[in-house]
Amino acid sequence: MDETYGFDFCAGDDALLPSVGKADYKDPACDLKDAAFVNEGSDRHGPKDQRQSSCDLRFGTSSGALGIRKFPNPRFNKAAWLKVNKGQIGTWSGYNAKMASLDPDLPELSRVMDPSVEPPFLIGLSCGACHIAFNPAKPPKDPAHPLWENISGTVGNQYARFSQILGSGMSLKSIEYQVFAHARPGAVDTSAIPTDQINNPGTMNALINLSKRPTFANEEVIKWRKAQSCPIGADSRSCWCEPGKEGKCWIRGKRQEAVHHILKGGEDTIGILEAIQRVYINIGTCSEESWANHLADLRQLDPTQRGFSQTPFDIGQTRRDCPGFRAVEDRLLNLKDFLLSAGTTDLYQSRGHKNLRDLTEQLDKEYGKGSVEQGKIVFAQNCAKCHSSQEGPIDGRDFRAVSDNPKDKGIRVDWLGNDQATPILEVGTSRARALHSNHMKGKVWEEYGSETLRAQKHDPRLKEPSDGGRGYYRNVSLLNAWAHAPFMHNNAMGPELCGGPEDEHYVSPYVTVAADGTVQALSNPPPCWSFDPSVEGRYKLYKASMEDLLSPNKRIPKVMSFSDDVVIKLFPKISDKNIERYISSVIVFPKGIPAARIGNFNHKAFAGDIILSRVDFKKLVEKRGEAIAKKVKERGDQLIAQPGRLIEVAGELRDVYSNSPTIIENEGHPFGEGLSDKDKGALIAFMATL
Repeated sequence: MDETYGFDFCAGDDALLPSVGKADYKDPACDLKDAAFVNEGSDRHGPKDQRQSSCDLRFGTSSGALGIRKFPNPRFNKAAWLKVNKGQIGTWSGYNAKMASLDPDLPELSRVMDPSVEPPFLIGLSCGACHIAFNPAKPPKDPAHPLWENISGTVGNQYARFSQILGSGMSLKSIEYQVFAHARPGAVDTSAIPTDQINNPGTMNALINLSKRPTFANEEVIKWRKAQSCPIGADSRSCWCEPGKEGKCWIRGKRQEAVHHILKGGEDTIGILEAIQRVYINIGTCSEESWANHLADLRQLDPTQRGFSQTPFDIGQTRRDCPGFRAVEDRLLNLKDFLLSAGTTDLYQSRGHKNLRDLTEQLDKEYGKGSVEQGKIVFAQNCAKCHSSQEGPIDGRDFRAVSDNPKDKGIRVDWLGNDQATPILEVGTSRARALHSNHMKGKVWEEYGSETLRAQKHDPRLKEPSDGGRGYYRNVSLLNAWAHAPFMHNNAMGPELCGGPEDEHYVSPYVTVAADGTVQALSNPPPCWSFDPSVEGRYKLYKASMEDLLSPNKRIPKVMSFSDDVVIKLFPKISDKNIERYISSVIVFPKGIPAARIGNFNHKAFAGDIILSRVDFKKLVEKRGEAIAKKVKERGDQLIAQPGRLIEVAGELRDVYSNSPTIIENEGHPFGEGLSDKDKGALIAFMATL
């Protein structure tokens, strides 16, 4: 293991390992045989193949886990590595050990924060990290040793634990770790790094049947489009041609276009190719050249300083400055074709039946004669308004109809979702994700949101900030729901998943909630369900999740909580009675506090208003009103005297400073709760056939 620095030896490592600590690595992407050049559509770059070098795609080699890639670190210093690991080159034990913080009030630090010791590898994520998983139709006999035939590239991974992967090496007492740590298996907060201070982990969607996904015509879209040349006098913010390329130009402007609504709230709305490209940016492509400089620093509380708030990611600047962006962009049509190729995985096929009739007979035996047919009626009456994409009257729709078009023959016609934006209060589910703000004007992903999105009406019933297109969820697809439980945007509807009864990472989210909002962990919670990717394991989880979905009155509230105390210095130095000192010293967010209480709390605005209350109270009154300004002033005085009371003091102003005060993660979606037990069973039976 010394040769591989403790990693498994993977294909391509014979070329990679000699380059550790050097800058001479030739990436395997350089030898990629590209697909045939395609130049389709009216926006063309000309007849020549002028794609960016495939070397800039940067594949690296496998880390031993699909979707997680490794690259040689040119800054690796073997002597420093041996010293920290007590002379052993194939171990990470010394590197993984924590080191003392320079600030005695703050927790110990990970070696990740120590630039004097660099690891041998740089690690990168690919799209597959979230979307590769076990094939529902061909699950592995041993999940720890799958074969390639057991793997699907687009099904989505409801077992992946990105909370632990992204937080690996961080102190459990750091706010950064706890920002990641609250997501359950199969969900990840993709806005945790480009933070908008919303606690909003979301599921890793199945990318299937995309050719039938609804589009929305005549949406106002500002974006870059291909062109042959730039108008005279145009600057690089409106038009740019790639040097050395013939007619390879882009012009930025507004048009009406037919676009998809992608992401949980439909925020990616300028085109499917751009939505695919944004995933690469979000997982690290061009981060140093053009991404990290637009992010907010949670600890920067001075609004005059860099990092206080987000700034918009600049697509034009990134295209100019980052070859990796151009390399991916030049192959987006290939990526789109791959994603459009992913079809459905029906339960009857997964069980080895030759046709749907055999599955229907099984389900009717389980739920009662005629249940599947009755379930179809129940579905049409109660679900299809949101979860069907066909046009025309709902009655009589064939929800399993397939296309006879030669281009997509055999593909299911119905997306089983309409992707329409539905006000969150109508859905009633945990609403933090619907308040995601990163696509608003001035935010990091501004250029990936349409003007139509941002013009969605604010819901006056919401107390939370909900302008700029916030406050909506899109109606999701129910294709192959049998294989993708638990449900909802955060996997909170249904049993909790874990690696088994001795799973050290699992913390039960089941709680009791008092009338005053106080949360207490349930003393005897339901056990978590072990990961089981088998056909019958998925079906069993599907049934339990559907029963949970259709019976809101039987749900035990779930709240993800901090798994450890978090220590942080919150406020900057300001003058207090002519003495410069901290308003507060160390703040401790205690173990067990709901993650949403902290993740959704706009501490920067709170800190800024406390400072304003002491330096310009009149201005604070103009900003917040006299009653709130007085309370902020009083609470600021209390925090100076007793900094440890932050949770209590801030809690009294939660409605003012919280981006979302809701904490229950499995509430809402009451549709179907009034059905009889027989109709609920029939609906579960029918949906298993979709």
